Amino acid sequence: MSKAKYVDTMIGTVADGQEESFHGGGKTYPGAAVPGGMVQLSPDTVTGGDNGSGYNYCDNTIEGFSFNHMSGIGWYGDLGNLQIMPVTGETELRSGSNFQITFKKGKRGWKSEFSHENEKTEAGYYAVKLDRYDIFAEATANVHSGMLRFTYPENKDKKIIMNFSRRIGGKADFEEIKIISDNAIEGKIHCTPKGGGFGHGDGKIAYDLYFTCEISEKLQNMRFFSNEKLQNEGLKEFNHEDVGLILDFGSNGSKTIILKCGISYTSLEGARENLKTEMTDFDFEAQRKNAFSLWEDAFKIVDVEGSDETDLTLFYTCLYHALLDPRIMADINGSFLLCGKLLKDSNYTHRTVFSGWDVYRSEFPLLSIIRPDIVNDEVNSLLKIAEMNNSSFPQWELLGIDAHCMVGDPGLIVVADSYLKGIRNYDTEKAYKIAVASSKAEKELFSKKFHSVRPDTKQYTDEAFVPEKLSDTLEFLLADYTMARFSKTIGDIENEKYFTERVKRYTENYNEKLGFLAPRYKNGKFVHEDNEYDDDGCVESNIFQQSWFVPYDVVGLSKLFGEERTIELLERFFSKADLSKLWNDDYNHSNEPCHNITHYFDILGLAHRTQYWTRRVQKEAYKKGAYGFCGNEDVGQLSGWYVLSALGFAQVCPGYPDYFINTPLFKKATVRLNKQYHTCENADTFTVECDKDPLDYPYIKKMEFNGKTIKRPYLSYFEITSGGTLKFELSKEPITDYFEKTEKSFLD
Repeated sequence: MSKAKYVDTMIGTVADGQEESFHGGGKTYPGAAVPGGMVQLSPDTVTGGDNGSGYNYCDNTIEGFSFNHMSGIGWYGDLGNLQIMPVTGETELRSGSNFQITFKKGKRGWKSEFSHENEKTEAGYYAVKLDRYDIFAEATANVHSGMLRFTYPENKDKKIIMNFSRRIGGKADFEEIKIISDNAIEGKIHCTPKGGGFGHGDGKIAYDLYFTCEISEKLQNMRFFSNEKLQNEGLKEFNHEDVGLILDFGSNGSKTIILKCGISYTSLEGARENLKTEMTDFDFEAQRKNAFSLWEDAFKIVDVEGSDETDLTLFYTCLYHALLDPRIMADINGSFLLCGKLLKDSNYTHRTVFSGWDVYRSEFPLLSIIRPDIVNDEVNSLLKIAEMNNSSFPQWELLGIDAHCMVGDPGLIVVADSYLKGIRNYDTEKAYKIAVASSKAEKELFSKKFHSVRPDTKQYTDEAFVPEKLSDTLEFLLADYTMARFSKTIGDIENEKYFTERVKRYTENYNEKLGFLAPRYKNGKFVHEDNEYDDDGCVESNIFQQSWFVPYDVVGLSKLFGEERTIELLERFFSKADLSKLWNDDYNHSNEPCHNITHYFDILGLAHRTQYWTRRVQKEAYKKGAYGFCGNEDVGQLSGWYVLSALGFAQVCPGYPDYFINTPLFKKATVRLNKQYHTCENADTFTVECDKDPLDYPYIKKMEFNGKTIKRPYLSYFEITSGGTLKFELSKEPITDYFEKTEKSFLD
């Protein structure tokens, strides 16, 4: 069975300015990519606004196709470099939909109208008809290179516009472009925070993109333009802050033109080698077939058997998104650039795009089972960046730079959780020292000044809370919990005790008058809150949502709230929410602080409620179509949750190996394990089997693992990765007394 055929890259492609005001948009893109590809080649409908992928399904024009994109992100996005647009006839010298650069001399620009009816997508391929020009445009990709095929109408002059200054979240600062021959162009695009980018420049992202492009047909003429003015004819090189190039092929010759480009973040030599190695000719169909084949190979890690075509589409599309990032940053020869230094490390593949605050919750717990090699690469990448900067592991990393987006210490969480799972092909001693220094906000490490992401306040160090910031407090305490587990496994008893006692202090943030956790002033008194829906001190959440965020001590939290009241609150939390919406004041699946709370019922002795609510979230927060994601896809996190829950699990607490169980989505699923990282003690696969269709029988009646009856609502990571078969007997009605109440505190 082909699995890649189920991928629908249109799912989640709504962004800012959507037609349905209640919808937040997945902010994905529909273009061509391969697993972990440096090149992610996609159409651009707009430059500007909170449209991080550059494509918005609600738009009706396309301004070009650029070679690097980010999937599912907010904060105005970045990349979107090397934009290519096929045209016919004379056009104005701006796209007409780039709101980052003022359009001075025209009105319409070169953009073209298009219809979604004329778009076609598959894994590794995108196509669309550009109505204005009657041009059929197609895109496909390899890891470091991409290919575009444009089919023009008969007897029309054929042109291509290359826009080198374009950048999704702003503009490039400077471009150095050189015409190598009558069918080859190469250059360097220089981007800094001055030009905007991630967070409109607040992310401090700076990079150089090197490229080399080759074209299947010889040109009649090439002419540079800048600031909407054509430059002198005959220029072979042009360096400026606003560079474009018009390629003119005339009206004769082949009506099909193919353009292929290799990119690199290290050098022109790297771009040349990347292209030369991956795309030796202009055989578009061979490249398309190769891209599809790479996805088929990637999907061999998971087989699912189900009767619902929508579920299969959502599963493999989510798996597709989970495997896009963290993407490869190194050239084909292994070289990569960090802090201005050219590096190479044969022990791992350097990766980038780490949306830490999002992806530590489900994306990395999923990858540690299905692709531990990617997790190991990412830990090495985070460690290399921390080592180069003598700093904490990045919070939100892009192209080797920590954008410091969101809060907490998620890099540490991922590193600690990976170590605790036995994923350790890196300098573990150095990783641990950096983790300790980060957690304790130390001023010096390795005889150099150390830069910690922790608050530089004595109060936080001494009293374990960040004044007026509840989200920061709870995120840092979770990182401290993973440090307690990290220290215990390392054998550092002193730090194990220190961090264990520290995380217990979350209870000091309980406001008895309000009945929830709440932010406090410097003097320890609580910030005045009227009700649990206030959002003071909360990041992308409110008091009600953030108060559940003590995943390492759900039992203790329930005692703090009152055990009966806790269950009542949880039921209210879910039942009042519209699970398909962009934003809820109650359970809010479109944002990460709520993820995995469905599985708290498992811990509190009501496993059938985990089964019920998890299925509701799967069916209501995920749908086919452009509006299919209830919120930002967030670089694999929203998808990671779906894939992991479809297999029947959630890792509620990073740093603790138990994966809590929900009813699987499919009758059978098989995961191929990795013998380099997993014990595979029982088998080299892990299989989940249901005796009946779980769509009709949503509750668990009985569970067996490798022939042994299991009455606890979880398996450990090490049981899963030892291999074997987990069997379920299912029921139409909830079974309230099968699973034993664990009263499991992860602090024990």
